[in-house]
Amino acid sequence: MAITLKGDQKINTVPTTKSKALKINLNAHIYGTFAEIGAGQETVRNFFRAGGASGTIAKAMSAYDKDFSDAIYGVENDGRYVTEARLKKMLRHEMDLIEERLDRQKHPDKLFFSYANTVATINFTKKFKGHGWVGIRFQLDPLEDYNEIVLHLRFKETDARLQQETLGILGVNLIYGAFYLNDNPKELLKSFYDNIDKDRLEIDMINFSGPRFMYVDNRLMSLQLVKNEMTNAVMFGPDGNNLLPAQVLYKRNILALRGSFRPVTKVNMDMFEKSKELFLAEKKVDPEKTQIIFEITLSNLKAEGKINERDFLDRAELLCSLGQNVMITNYQEYFKLVEYFSEFTRERMALAMGVNNLIQIFDEKYYRDLSGGILEAFGKLFYRDLKVYMYPYKDQETEEFITSQNLKVHPRIKELYKFFKLNGKLVDIKGFNGDILHIFSRKVLQMIKDNEEGWEEMLPKGVSETIKAKRLFGFSRRMSK
Repeated sequence: MAITLKGDQKINTVPTTKSKALKINLNAHIYGTFAEIGAGQETVRNFFRAGGASGTIAKAMSAYDKDFSDAIYGVENDGRYVTEARLKKMLRHEMDLIEERLDRQKHPDKLFFSYANTVATINFTKKFKGHGWVGIRFQLDPLEDYNEIVLHLRFKETDARLQQETLGILGVNLIYGAFYLNDNPKELLKSFYDNIDKDRLEIDMINFSGPRFMYVDNRLMSLQLVKNEMTNAVMFGPDGNNLLPAQVLYKRNILALRGSFRPVTKVNMDMFEKSKELFLAEKKVDPEKTQIIFEITLSNLKAEGKINERDFLDRAELLCSLGQNVMITNYQEYFKLVEYFSEFTRERMALAMGVNNLIQIFDEKYYRDLSGGILEAFGKLFYRDLKVYMYPYKDQETEEFITSQNLKVHPRIKELYKFFKLNGKLVDIKGFNGDILHIFSRKVLQMIKDNEEGWEEMLPKGVSETIKAKRLFGFSRRMSK
């Protein structure tokens, strides 16, 4: 990002698309190929127009015909073309051709790259807005192995020509960022929206790999996407790599558990196990087509005023070690989360939550921004085939278990609550372990920080060992007794 001075102020100015392309073109070391499928050759066109393109472009192609595409890159097992697997084949195939056709002895200082995208723009009826995969495989030193940046986008514009132009600008931003902002991945990520309004494009998945990105935690990059309002939801798997939500959730039965997981306790895992049993026992639920998600909201991550990235990674580390898929969302209200899931599936969905969370759902103050208030929210929440599994709370004074049978809600909401309960939308989780309901994440967290004894017994098997081994949540070996 360029900096200009105005009086005593520093003003950050975003380089134009043309100036970025020209800077790449004038760099005598950067040389590579462009392969673009589905939306024309919009990215490479920016480099041609900027001037000096012969110093950058070894080849530009568009295997638009499916038979030609299959002849070049092979046939995908699922027969699809707009996929991550297809994009990676394109990147590697084109890079192999560069190395095969250009003598490294003749070009000892060249930094080779292959840029590719495979995209479906908006359809004729405009019911499908379009999406695509974009990536770059590149060198930053002729003697080093290649780095890769791969991302998935969803178009928001309703005009194919505008989508193509947006894709072209994004491609330039990606190539420029790969070569000039690689030492600061967070800024590189932000630069994708240089000269692009956020209402034109959504980026909902990204993965960095290669020698220059060995220190990059892709889960943290996922968090940045939500934090920077590039998307409202991201997902990563047990291996720490980011997943495309649309791909993971497509036509799936979904069970979601929302929590702070700071850290994961025996209560969290008991809720998980018991709600899973309930969900899989549903007649409409096929275990082979079921996805279980541990969800954390951005507002929860901001509970202390701002996002603590170390704290986020600690939570992620534990959930991944337990083999779970984790989702970070910007959906504080449950009905918005259900609406998001409904974009990808019409199958049975369920939300597992504690009593306190259920009380919040029936609190009218959370729906004041809706014209239809709580009735509109509940219409959206239960419009789909949804159930809420309710995990009990133990009253510390009376030692009574609070369930849907004795839960007290505001008198104005009482009949609404009874309606959903009688219609089987609210289901009590039974068979729970009543001996662990005194455990709260915040208490465990404080015990870890204060080096108090006994917190290990409050966590699932293996979790305390992970916390100690990786020094999560402020645990310190020198403090340990």
